Amino acid sequence: MQIVYRLIVVLNMETIVPHSETIGNPTMSAESDTESGNFPPTNRVAFNEPAFQHSVNKAPPRGVNIQSPANSTPSFRPSVQPLYQPPPSYRNHGPIMKNEAPARIIPIAALNPYQGRWAIKARVTAKGDMRRYNNAKGDGKVFSFDLLDSDGGEIRITCFNAVVDRFYDVIEVGKVYLISKGSLKPAQKNFNHLKNEWEIFLESTSTVELCPDEDGSIPRQQFSFRPISDIENAENNTILDMIGVVTSVNPSVPILRKNGMETHRRILNLKDESGKAVEVTLWGEFCNRDGRQLEEMVESAFYPVLAIKAGKVSDFSGKSVGTISSSQLFIDPDFPEAQRLRNWFDHGGKNTASSSISRDTMPGGGSRNEIRKAVSQIKEEGLGRSDKPDWVTVKATISFIKTDSFCYTACPLMIGDKQCNKKVTRTGTNMWLCDRCNQESEECDYRYLLQVQIQDHTGLTWVTAFQESGEEIMGCPAKQLYTLKYELQNDEEFAEIVRIRLFHQYLLKLKIKEESYGDEQRVKMTVVKVDKVNYTSESKYLLDLLVRSL
Repeated sequence: MQIVYRLIVVLNMETIVPHSETIGNPTMSAESDTESGNFPPTNRVAFNEPAFQHSVNKAPPRGVNIQSPANSTPSFRPSVQPLYQPPPSYRNHGPIMKNEAPARIIPIAALNPYQGRWAIKARVTAKGDMRRYNNAKGDGKVFSFDLLDSDGGEIRITCFNAVVDRFYDVIEVGKVYLISKGSLKPAQKNFNHLKNEWEIFLESTSTVELCPDEDGSIPRQQFSFRPISDIENAENNTILDMIGVVTSVNPSVPILRKNGMETHRRILNLKDESGKAVEVTLWGEFCNRDGRQLEEMVESAFYPVLAIKAGKVSDFSGKSVGTISSSQLFIDPDFPEAQRLRNWFDHGGKNTASSSISRDTMPGGGSRNEIRKAVSQIKEEGLGRSDKPDWVTVKATISFIKTDSFCYTACPLMIGDKQCNKKVTRTGTNMWLCDRCNQESEECDYRYLLQVQIQDHTGLTWVTAFQESGEEIMGCPAKQLYTLKYELQNDEEFAEIVRIRLFHQYLLKLKIKEESYGDEQRVKMTVVKVDKVNYTSESKYLLDLLVRSL
Protein backbone atom coordinates (compact mmCIF):
# COMPACT_ATOMS: atom_id res chain seq x y z
CA MET A 1 0.00 0.00 0.00
CA GLN A 2 1.34 3.43 -0.97
CA ILE A 3 1.14 6.12 1.72
CA VAL A 4 0.82 9.76 0.53
CA TYR A 5 1.97 12.54 2.87
CA ARG A 6 0.89 16.14 2.45
CA LEU A 7 3.15 19.02 3.50
CA ILE A 8 1.51 22.07 5.05
CA VAL A 9 3.41 25.39 5.05
CA VAL A 10 2.19 27.79 7.75
CA LEU A 11 2.41 31.36 6.48
CA ASN A 12 0.91 33.12 9.45
CA MET A 13 -0.16 32.31 13.00
CA GLU A 14 -2.04 34.09 15.74
CA THR A 15 -1.88 33.07 19.41
CA ILE A 16 -5.44 32.49 20.62
CA VAL A 17 -4.84 31.09 24.12
CA PRO A 18 -1.41 31.96 25.61
CA HIS A 19 -1.44 29.16 28.21
CA SER A 20 -3.57 26.04 28.27
CA GLU A 21 -3.64 22.54 29.65
CA THR A 22 -2.44 19.60 27.60
CA ILE A 23 -5.08 18.57 25.11
CA GLY A 24 -5.86 14.89 25.02
CA ASN A 25 -3.44 12.15 26.06
CA PRO A 26 -0.37 12.36 23.79
CA THR A 27 1.88 9.29 23.80
CA MET A 28 5.32 8.63 22.35
CA SER A 29 5.39 6.86 19.01
CA ALA A 30 7.34 3.67 18.54
CA GLU A 31 11.10 4.18 18.19
CA SER A 32 11.08 2.38 14.85
CA ASP A 33 8.46 4.76 13.55
CA THR A 34 10.36 7.91 14.53
CA GLU A 35 13.67 6.68 13.18
CA SER A 36 12.22 5.60 9.86
CA GLY A 37 10.03 8.69 9.56
CA ASN A 38 6.83 6.59 9.39
CA PHE A 39 4.65 8.91 11.44
CA PRO A 40 0.97 8.07 11.41
CA PRO A 41 -0.57 10.25 8.71
CA THR A 42 -3.45 11.30 10.97
CA ASN A 43 -1.19 12.76 13.67
CA ARG A 44 0.92 15.92 13.98
CA VAL A 45 4.30 16.25 15.68
CA ALA A 46 4.64 19.14 18.14
CA PHE A 47 8.06 20.35 19.34
CA ASN A 48 8.39 22.08 22.68
CA GLU A 49 11.23 24.63 22.33
CA PRO A 50 13.00 25.20 25.65
CA ALA A 51 15.69 27.70 24.60
CA PHE A 52 13.89 30.58 22.79
CA GLN A 53 10.52 31.67 21.40
CA HIS A 54 9.84 32.67 17.80
CA SER A 55 8.34 36.08 17.06
CA VAL A 56 5.71 35.53 14.39
CA ASN A 57 6.45 37.18 10.96
CA LYS A 58 9.73 38.68 12.19
CA ALA A 59 12.88 38.05 10.17
CA PRO A 60 16.20 37.55 11.98
CA PRO A 61 18.45 40.58 12.36
CA ARG A 62 20.42 41.47 9.21
CA GLY A 63 23.73 39.70 9.16
CA VAL A 64 22.54 37.01 11.56
CA ASN A 65 22.14 33.66 9.87
CA ILE A 66 20.19 31.17 11.99
CA GLN A 67 20.87 27.61 10.92
CA SER A 68 20.38 24.14 12.42
CA PRO A 69 23.57 22.07 12.55
CA ALA A 70 23.33 19.11 10.22
CA ASN A 71 24.21 16.41 12.78
CA SER A 72 23.03 17.97 16.01
CA THR A 73 20.57 16.20 18.30
CA PRO A 74 17.70 18.30 19.62
CA SER A 75 17.52 18.72 23.40
CA PHE A 76 13.81 17.95 23.39
CA ARG A 77 11.67 14.94 22.60
CA PRO A 78 8.87 14.98 20.01
CA SER A 79 5.38 14.23 21.19
CA VAL A 80 2.40 13.10 19.17
CA GLN A 81 -1.05 14.63 19.59
CA PRO A 82 -4.39 14.06 17.88
CA LEU A 83 -5.68 16.26 15.12
CA TYR A 84 -6.36 19.82 16.35
CA GLN A 85 -10.03 20.55 16.84
CA PRO A 86 -10.79 24.30 17.25
CA PRO A 87 -12.96 25.35 20.21
CA PRO A 88 -16.59 26.09 19.34
CA SER A 89 -16.10 29.88 19.69
CA TYR A 90 -13.51 29.85 16.86
CA ARG A 91 -15.42 27.65 14.42
CA ASN A 92 -17.19 28.74 11.25
CA HIS A 93 -15.12 31.86 10.56
CA GLY A 94 -15.09 30.98 6.86
CA PRO A 95 -12.20 29.71 4.76
CA ILE A 96 -8.78 31.27 5.19
CA MET A 97 -7.84 33.22 2.07
CA LYS A 98 -4.76 32.09 0.22
CA ASN A 99 -1.52 34.02 0.82
CA GLU A 100 -3.05 36.61 3.16
CA ALA A 101 0.14 36.87 5.20
CA PRO A 102 2.03 40.15 4.74
CA ALA A 103 4.75 39.83 2.12
CA ARG A 104 8.31 39.89 3.40
CA ILE A 105 10.30 43.05 2.56
CA ILE A 106 13.28 42.17 0.38
CA PRO A 107 16.06 44.24 -1.24
CA ILE A 108 15.44 45.49 -4.77
CA ALA A 109 18.51 43.57 -5.92
CA ALA A 110 16.85 40.30 -4.85
CA LEU A 111 13.74 40.77 -7.00
CA ASN A 112 13.11 38.27 -9.78
CA PRO A 113 10.06 37.21 -11.83
CA TYR A 114 9.81 33.82 -10.12
CA GLN A 115 8.86 35.18 -6.72
CA GLY A 116 5.19 34.80 -5.96
CA ARG A 117 4.94 37.37 -3.20
CA TRP A 118 7.28 40.22 -2.35
CA ALA A 119 7.40 43.75 -0.98
CA ILE A 120 10.01 46.47 -1.30
CA LYS A 121 10.57 49.58 0.79
CA ALA A 122 12.21 52.36 -1.21
CA ARG A 123 12.41 56.08 -1.85
CA VAL A 124 11.16 57.74 -5.05
CA THR A 125 14.15 59.47 -6.66
CA ALA A 126 12.52 60.52 -9.95
CA LYS A 127 9.00 60.79 -11.35
CA GLY A 128 8.24 61.13 -15.05
CA ASP A 129 5.43 63.13 -16.59
CA MET A 130 2.18 61.43 -17.53
CA ARG A 131 2.27 60.78 -21.27
CA ARG A 132 -0.54 59.91 -23.63
CA TYR A 133 -0.10 57.52 -26.54
CA ASN A 134 -2.05 55.99 -29.38
CA ASN A 135 -1.41 52.56 -30.91
CA ALA A 136 -3.30 49.67 -32.50
CA LYS A 137 -5.02 48.94 -29.18
CA GLY A 138 -6.31 52.50 -28.85
CA ASP A 139 -5.49 55.52 -26.70
CA GLY A 140 -3.72 55.19 -23.38
CA LYS A 141 -1.61 56.93 -20.78
CA VAL A 142 1.55 55.97 -18.93
CA PHE A 143 3.99 57.27 -16.33
CA SER A 144 7.06 55.88 -14.59
CA PHE A 145 9.03 56.54 -11.41
CA ASP A 146 12.38 55.35 -10.08
CA LEU A 147 13.06 53.79 -6.67
CA LEU A 148 16.14 53.52 -4.46
CA ASP A 149 16.37 51.30 -1.35
CA SER A 150 18.71 51.20 1.66
CA ASP A 151 21.02 48.68 -0.07
CA GLY A 152 21.58 50.96 -3.05
CA GLY A 153 19.34 48.96 -5.38
CA GLU A 154 17.43 50.90 -8.04
CA ILE A 155 14.46 49.92 -10.19
CA ARG A 156 11.89 51.63 -12.40
CA ILE A 157 8.14 51.21 -11.95
CA THR A 158 5.71 51.83 -14.82
CA CYS A 159 1.92 52.33 -14.66
CA PHE A 160 -0.62 52.26 -17.48
CA ASN A 161 -4.16 53.62 -17.88
CA ALA A 162 -6.38 52.91 -14.81
CA VAL A 163 -3.30 52.27 -12.66
CA VAL A 164 -2.07 55.76 -13.61
CA ASP A 165 -5.28 57.20 -12.14
CA ARG A 166 -4.66 55.34 -8.86
CA PHE A 167 -1.04 56.22 -8.28
CA TYR A 168 0.03 59.31 -10.28
CA ASP A 169 -1.07 61.80 -7.61
CA VAL A 170 0.06 59.50 -4.78
CA ILE A 171 3.71 59.27 -5.83
CA GLU A 172 5.96 62.13 -4.68
CA VAL A 173 9.68 62.47 -5.24
CA GLY A 174 11.62 62.07 -1.99
CA LYS A 175 8.94 60.06 -0.16
CA VAL A 176 9.38 56.44 1.00
CA TYR A 177 6.80 53.81 0.02
CA LEU A 178 6.05 50.14 0.69
CA ILE A 179 5.17 48.53 -2.64
CA SER A 180 3.98 45.00 -3.40
CA LYS A 181 2.06 42.88 -5.93
CA GLY A 182 3.50 43.94 -9.26
CA SER A 183 4.80 42.13 -12.33
CA LEU A 184 8.51 42.00 -13.16
CA LYS A 185 9.50 42.23 -16.81
CA PRO A 186 12.82 42.76 -18.59
CA ALA A 187 13.86 46.41 -18.55
CA GLN A 188 13.65 48.28 -21.86
CA LYS A 189 17.18 49.62 -22.00
CA ASN A 190 16.30 52.07 -24.77
CA PHE A 191 14.28 54.01 -22.20
CA ASN A 192 15.56 52.74 -18.85
CA HIS A 193 19.07 53.73 -17.75
CA LEU A 194 18.98 52.17 -14.27
CA LYS A 195 21.39 49.36 -13.44
CA ASN A 196 18.73 46.69 -13.13
CA GLU A 197 17.73 44.04 -15.66
CA TRP A 198 14.11 44.18 -14.47
CA GLU A 199 11.40 46.78 -14.12
CA ILE A 200 8.08 46.59 -12.30
CA PHE A 201 4.66 47.04 -13.87
CA LEU A 202 1.96 47.85 -11.32
CA GLU A 203 -1.47 46.24 -11.72
CA SER A 204 -4.98 46.61 -10.35
CA THR A 205 -4.09 44.42 -7.34
CA SER A 206 -0.84 46.27 -6.57
CA THR A 207 -0.47 48.17 -3.31
CA VAL A 208 1.50 51.38 -2.69
CA GLU A 209 1.63 52.54 0.93
CA LEU A 210 3.31 55.75 2.07
CA CYS A 211 5.70 55.26 4.98
CA PRO A 212 4.98 58.32 7.15
CA ASP A 213 8.13 57.99 9.27
CA GLU A 214 11.31 59.17 7.56
CA ASP A 215 13.74 56.30 6.99
CA GLY A 216 17.26 57.70 7.29
CA SER A 217 18.79 54.46 6.05
CA ILE A 218 17.52 55.15 2.51
CA PRO A 219 19.56 57.87 0.75
CA ARG A 220 17.67 60.64 -1.05
CA GLN A 221 19.65 60.11 -4.24
CA GLN A 222 22.49 58.01 -5.58
CA PHE A 223 25.10 59.39 -7.98
CA SER A 224 27.89 57.93 -10.07
CA PHE A 225 29.64 61.06 -11.29
CA ARG A 226 31.80 61.03 -14.41
CA PRO A 227 34.43 63.74 -14.98
CA ILE A 228 33.91 65.83 -18.10
CA SER A 229 37.11 64.42 -19.59
CA ASP A 230 35.49 60.94 -19.55
CA ILE A 231 32.38 62.22 -21.35
CA GLU A 232 34.54 63.07 -24.35
CA ASN A 233 34.98 59.32 -24.98
CA ALA A 234 31.44 58.26 -23.99
CA GLU A 235 29.24 56.68 -26.65
CA ASN A 236 26.33 58.59 -28.15
CA ASN A 237 23.05 58.29 -26.11
CA THR A 238 24.91 57.17 -22.96
CA ILE A 239 23.01 58.09 -19.77
CA LEU A 240 25.30 59.33 -16.98
CA ASP A 241 25.67 61.56 -13.92
CA MET A 242 27.95 64.60 -13.98
CA ILE A 243 28.86 67.62 -11.87
CA GLY A 244 30.53 70.90 -12.71
CA VAL A 245 30.59 74.66 -12.20
CA VAL A 246 28.27 76.70 -14.43
CA THR A 247 30.30 79.35 -16.28
CA SER A 248 27.71 80.70 -18.73
CA VAL A 249 23.97 80.45 -19.44
CA ASN A 250 22.29 81.37 -22.72
CA PRO A 251 18.71 82.68 -22.98
CA SER A 252 15.87 80.20 -23.45
CA VAL A 253 14.66 79.94 -27.06
CA PRO A 254 11.54 78.21 -28.49
CA ILE A 255 12.19 75.23 -30.76
CA LEU A 256 9.74 73.62 -33.18
CA ARG A 257 10.00 69.83 -33.09
CA LYS A 258 9.53 67.53 -36.08
CA ASN A 259 6.03 66.59 -34.85
CA GLY A 260 4.99 70.24 -34.96
CA MET A 261 5.11 70.66 -31.17
CA GLU A 262 6.97 73.58 -29.65
CA THR A 263 9.40 73.25 -26.77
CA HIS A 264 12.14 75.39 -25.25
CA ARG A 265 15.89 75.00 -25.20
CA ARG A 266 18.57 76.65 -23.09
CA ILE A 267 22.31 76.04 -23.42
CA LEU A 268 24.82 76.43 -20.60
CA ASN A 269 28.48 75.55 -20.07
CA LEU A 270 30.09 73.53 -17.26
CA LYS A 271 33.74 73.05 -16.31
CA ASP A 272 35.43 70.84 -13.73
CA GLU A 273 38.85 69.90 -12.34
CA SER A 274 39.65 67.64 -15.31
CA GLY A 275 40.55 70.72 -17.39
CA LYS A 276 37.58 70.20 -19.71
CA ALA A 277 34.33 72.05 -20.33
CA VAL A 278 31.07 70.78 -21.84
CA GLU A 279 27.90 72.23 -23.27
CA VAL A 280 24.69 71.22 -21.48
CA THR A 281 21.29 71.59 -23.16
CA LEU A 282 18.21 72.04 -20.99
CA TRP A 283 14.91 71.10 -22.62
CA GLY A 284 11.30 71.92 -21.79
CA GLU A 285 10.48 72.81 -18.19
CA PHE A 286 14.14 72.62 -17.18
CA CYS A 287 14.64 75.87 -19.18
CA ASN A 288 12.12 77.83 -17.14
CA ARG A 289 12.40 76.32 -13.69
CA ASP A 290 16.09 75.61 -13.21
CA GLY A 291 17.49 77.49 -16.21
CA ARG A 292 16.12 80.85 -15.13
CA GLN A 293 17.58 80.42 -11.64
CA LEU A 294 21.00 79.52 -13.08
CA GLU A 295 20.88 82.49 -15.46
CA GLU A 296 20.12 84.91 -12.62
CA MET A 297 22.95 83.49 -10.50
CA VAL A 298 25.53 83.79 -13.30
CA GLU A 299 24.37 87.32 -14.17
CA SER A 300 25.01 88.29 -10.53
CA ALA A 301 28.60 87.01 -10.91
CA PHE A 302 28.00 83.90 -8.79
CA TYR A 303 28.87 80.66 -10.56
CA PRO A 304 26.90 77.77 -9.03
CA VAL A 305 27.80 74.09 -8.87
CA LEU A 306 25.35 71.98 -10.87
CA ALA A 307 24.88 68.22 -10.46
CA ILE A 308 22.98 66.38 -13.19
CA LYS A 309 21.35 63.02 -12.59
CA ALA A 310 20.67 61.02 -15.77
CA GLY A 311 21.94 63.32 -18.51
CA LYS A 312 22.08 62.03 -22.09
CA VAL A 313 25.26 62.27 -24.17
CA SER A 314 25.00 63.61 -27.72
CA ASP A 315 27.75 63.64 -30.33
CA PHE A 316 26.21 66.42 -32.43
CA SER A 317 28.72 69.28 -32.78
CA GLY A 318 31.26 67.56 -30.57
CA LYS A 319 30.12 65.98 -27.30
CA SER A 320 27.38 67.56 -25.24
CA VAL A 321 24.94 66.50 -22.51
CA GLY A 322 21.18 67.08 -22.61
CA THR A 323 18.31 66.59 -20.20
CA ILE A 324 15.65 63.90 -20.67
CA SER A 325 12.32 63.40 -18.92
CA SER A 326 13.91 61.45 -16.05
CA SER A 327 16.83 63.88 -15.56
CA GLN A 328 17.22 65.78 -12.30
CA LEU A 329 19.18 68.98 -11.64
CA PHE A 330 20.68 69.90 -8.26
CA ILE A 331 21.87 73.51 -7.90
CA ASP A 332 24.61 74.02 -5.30
CA PRO A 333 23.92 70.67 -3.60
CA ASP A 334 25.29 69.89 -0.18
CA PHE A 335 27.53 66.88 -0.66
CA PRO A 336 31.32 66.35 -0.73
CA GLU A 337 31.81 66.40 -4.51
CA ALA A 338 30.08 69.77 -4.76
CA GLN A 339 32.04 71.23 -1.86
CA ARG A 340 35.33 70.06 -3.39
CA LEU A 341 34.43 71.66 -6.73
CA ARG A 342 33.42 74.92 -5.07
CA ASN A 343 36.71 75.07 -3.18
CA TRP A 344 38.66 74.36 -6.41
CA PHE A 345 36.79 77.02 -8.39
CA ASP A 346 37.10 79.71 -5.71
CA HIS A 347 40.84 79.10 -5.25
CA GLY A 348 42.06 79.38 -8.82
CA GLY A 349 39.81 77.10 -10.85
CA LYS A 350 37.78 80.07 -12.07
CA ASN A 351 40.78 81.40 -14.01
CA THR A 352 42.04 78.00 -15.17
CA ALA A 353 41.77 77.49 -18.93
CA SER A 354 39.47 74.63 -19.96
CA SER A 355 39.15 73.12 -23.44
CA SER A 356 35.60 72.41 -24.55
CA ILE A 357 34.66 68.91 -25.67
CA SER A 358 31.51 70.36 -27.25
CA ARG A 359 32.83 73.07 -29.49
CA ASP A 360 36.50 73.66 -30.05
CA THR A 361 36.16 77.43 -30.12
CA MET A 362 38.24 79.64 -32.36
CA PRO A 363 39.31 83.21 -31.72
CA GLY A 364 36.25 85.40 -31.96
CA GLY A 365 33.89 82.76 -30.61
CA GLY A 366 33.44 80.73 -33.79
CA SER A 367 33.47 76.96 -33.76
CA ARG A 368 35.84 74.70 -35.62
CA ASN A 369 32.89 72.32 -36.02
CA GLU A 370 30.88 75.11 -37.65
CA ILE A 371 30.70 74.79 -41.43
CA ARG A 372 30.86 78.21 -43.07
CA LYS A 373 29.64 78.48 -46.64
CA ALA A 374 29.02 81.24 -49.15
CA VAL A 375 25.55 81.43 -50.67
CA SER A 376 26.72 80.23 -54.07
CA GLN A 377 28.38 77.14 -52.56
CA ILE A 378 25.00 75.77 -51.43
CA LYS A 379 24.02 75.06 -55.03
CA GLU A 380 27.50 74.42 -56.41
CA GLU A 381 28.23 71.67 -53.84
CA GLY A 382 24.76 70.11 -54.05
CA LEU A 383 24.07 70.58 -50.34
CA GLY A 384 20.93 68.93 -48.98
CA ARG A 385 20.64 66.25 -51.64
CA SER A 386 21.95 63.37 -49.52
CA ASP A 387 19.89 61.19 -47.17
CA LYS A 388 20.65 63.44 -44.19
CA PRO A 389 20.26 67.23 -44.06
CA ASP A 390 23.28 69.53 -44.25
CA TRP A 391 23.81 72.13 -41.54
CA VAL A 392 25.80 75.21 -42.58
CA THR A 393 26.29 78.80 -41.47
CA VAL A 394 26.24 81.71 -43.92
CA LYS A 395 26.99 85.37 -43.33
CA ALA A 396 24.38 87.12 -45.41
CA THR A 397 22.23 90.23 -45.70
CA ILE A 398 18.42 90.18 -45.81
CA SER A 399 17.41 91.87 -49.09
CA PHE A 400 13.67 91.09 -49.33
CA ILE A 401 10.81 89.79 -47.14
CA LYS A 402 7.53 88.50 -48.59
CA THR A 403 4.62 90.15 -46.82
CA ASP A 404 1.56 88.63 -48.49
CA SER A 405 1.65 85.54 -46.24
CA PHE A 406 4.17 86.09 -43.45
CA CYS A 407 2.36 84.09 -40.70
CA TYR A 408 -0.33 81.47 -40.14
CA THR A 409 -3.12 80.92 -37.62
CA ALA A 410 -2.06 78.22 -35.12
CA CYS A 411 -3.95 75.98 -32.69
CA PRO A 412 -3.58 77.18 -29.07
CA LEU A 413 -4.73 73.92 -27.47
CA MET A 414 -2.38 71.90 -25.29
CA ILE A 415 -1.54 68.24 -25.98
CA GLY A 416 -0.15 67.04 -22.68
CA ASP A 417 2.24 69.82 -21.64
CA LYS A 418 2.90 71.01 -25.22
CA GLN A 419 1.00 73.38 -27.47
CA CYS A 420 -0.42 71.90 -30.69
CA ASN A 421 0.55 74.80 -33.07
CA LYS A 422 -1.00 73.14 -36.12
CA LYS A 423 -2.82 75.37 -38.63
CA VAL A 424 -6.45 76.19 -37.78
CA THR A 425 -9.25 77.44 -40.05
CA ARG A 426 -12.21 79.67 -39.24
CA THR A 427 -15.63 77.99 -39.16
CA GLY A 428 -19.04 79.44 -39.96
CA THR A 429 -19.58 80.09 -36.24
CA ASN A 430 -16.48 82.31 -35.99
CA MET A 431 -14.60 79.58 -34.16
CA TRP A 432 -11.18 78.18 -35.06
CA LEU A 433 -11.07 74.47 -35.98
CA CYS A 434 -7.96 72.29 -35.63
CA ASP A 435 -8.05 69.11 -37.74
CA ARG A 436 -5.37 67.52 -35.60
CA CYS A 437 -7.12 68.08 -32.25
CA ASN A 438 -10.60 67.89 -33.84
CA GLN A 439 -11.69 70.73 -31.56
CA GLU A 440 -12.79 74.32 -31.93
CA SER A 441 -11.34 77.33 -30.10
CA GLU A 442 -12.52 80.90 -29.68
CA GLU A 443 -9.00 82.26 -30.18
CA CYS A 444 -5.93 81.27 -32.19
CA ASP A 445 -2.22 82.05 -32.12
CA TYR A 446 -0.24 83.73 -34.88
CA ARG A 447 3.11 82.19 -35.80
CA TYR A 448 5.72 83.31 -38.30
CA LEU A 449 6.22 81.55 -41.62
CA LEU A 450 8.56 84.02 -43.33
CA GLN A 451 9.93 83.74 -46.85
CA VAL A 452 13.17 85.72 -46.85
CA GLN A 453 15.67 86.48 -49.60
CA ILE A 454 19.30 86.58 -48.43
CA GLN A 455 22.43 87.49 -50.35
CA ASP A 456 26.17 87.82 -49.99
CA HIS A 457 29.01 88.72 -52.39
CA THR A 458 28.53 85.42 -54.30
CA GLY A 459 24.79 85.34 -54.94
CA LEU A 460 21.31 85.20 -53.41
CA THR A 461 18.77 82.54 -52.36
CA TRP A 462 15.44 82.11 -50.53
CA VAL A 463 15.14 80.71 -47.01
CA THR A 464 12.21 79.99 -44.67
CA ALA A 465 12.12 81.30 -41.09
CA PHE A 466 9.65 79.88 -38.56
CA GLN A 467 8.48 81.32 -35.24
CA GLU A 468 11.65 81.90 -33.19
CA SER A 469 13.83 82.81 -36.16
CA GLY A 470 11.07 85.00 -37.56
CA GLU A 471 10.87 87.00 -34.34
CA GLU A 472 14.64 87.52 -34.39
CA ILE A 473 14.45 88.86 -37.96
CA MET A 474 11.31 91.01 -37.58
CA GLY A 475 11.90 92.18 -34.02
CA CYS A 476 8.25 91.80 -32.95
CA PRO A 477 5.61 89.06 -32.53
CA ALA A 478 3.69 87.85 -35.56
CA LYS A 479 0.36 88.86 -34.01
CA GLN A 480 1.47 92.51 -33.84
CA LEU A 481 2.15 92.59 -37.59
CA TYR A 482 -1.06 90.69 -38.35
CA THR A 483 -3.10 93.21 -36.33
CA LEU A 484 -1.48 96.16 -38.12
CA LYS A 485 -2.09 94.79 -41.59
CA TYR A 486 -5.43 93.01 -41.39
CA GLU A 487 -7.31 94.46 -38.42
CA LEU A 488 -6.12 98.06 -38.16
CA GLN A 489 -5.23 98.13 -41.88
CA ASN A 490 -2.35 100.48 -41.11
CA ASP A 491 -0.31 99.74 -44.22
CA GLU A 492 2.14 102.58 -43.71
CA GLU A 493 3.30 101.47 -40.25
CA PHE A 494 3.36 97.85 -41.40
CA ALA A 495 5.54 98.71 -44.40
CA GLU A 496 7.87 100.79 -42.22
CA ILE A 497 8.47 97.88 -39.80
CA VAL A 498 9.34 95.62 -42.72
CA ARG A 499 11.56 98.24 -44.37
CA ILE A 500 13.77 98.82 -41.33
CA ARG A 501 14.45 95.05 -41.07
CA LEU A 502 16.06 94.94 -44.51
CA PHE A 503 19.76 95.14 -45.31
CA HIS A 504 20.95 93.95 -41.92
CA GLN A 505 23.72 91.37 -41.89
CA TYR A 506 23.34 88.16 -39.88
CA LEU A 507 25.01 84.85 -39.23
CA LEU A 508 22.31 82.40 -40.29
CA LYS A 509 22.49 78.72 -39.40
CA LEU A 510 20.63 76.78 -42.09
CA LYS A 511 19.18 73.30 -42.32
CA ILE A 512 19.29 72.24 -45.98
CA LYS A 513 17.28 69.21 -47.12
CA GLU A 514 15.73 68.07 -50.38
CA GLU A 515 11.96 67.53 -50.13
CA SER A 516 9.22 66.36 -52.49
CA TYR A 517 6.49 68.70 -53.68
CA GLY A 518 4.21 66.58 -55.83
CA ASP A 519 6.42 65.10 -58.52
CA GLU A 520 9.08 67.75 -58.07
CA GLN A 521 12.17 67.61 -55.86
CA ARG A 522 13.15 70.91 -54.24
CA VAL A 523 15.93 71.85 -51.86
CA LYS A 524 14.43 73.56 -48.82
CA MET A 525 16.55 75.86 -46.64
CA THR A 526 15.24 76.56 -43.12
CA VAL A 527 16.72 79.13 -40.73
CA VAL A 528 17.28 77.43 -37.37
CA LYS A 529 19.33 80.18 -35.70
CA VAL A 530 19.80 83.91 -36.24
CA ASP A 531 22.73 85.88 -34.76
CA LYS A 532 23.62 89.48 -35.39
CA VAL A 533 27.18 89.82 -36.65
CA ASN A 534 29.63 90.86 -33.94
CA TYR A 535 32.22 92.60 -36.08
CA THR A 536 34.98 92.34 -33.48
CA SER A 537 34.56 88.57 -33.23
CA GLU A 538 34.11 88.25 -36.98
CA SER A 539 37.37 90.12 -37.60
CA LYS A 540 39.22 87.75 -35.29
CA TYR A 541 37.62 84.79 -37.08
CA LEU A 542 38.71 86.05 -40.50
CA LEU A 543 42.21 86.83 -39.23
CA ASP A 544 42.55 83.29 -37.88
CA LEU A 545 41.45 81.88 -41.25
CA LEU A 546 44.09 84.02 -42.95
CA VAL A 547 46.85 82.90 -40.57
CA ARG A 548 45.96 79.23 -41.04
CA SER A 549 45.91 79.58 -44.83
CA LEU A 550 49.47 80.94 -44.74
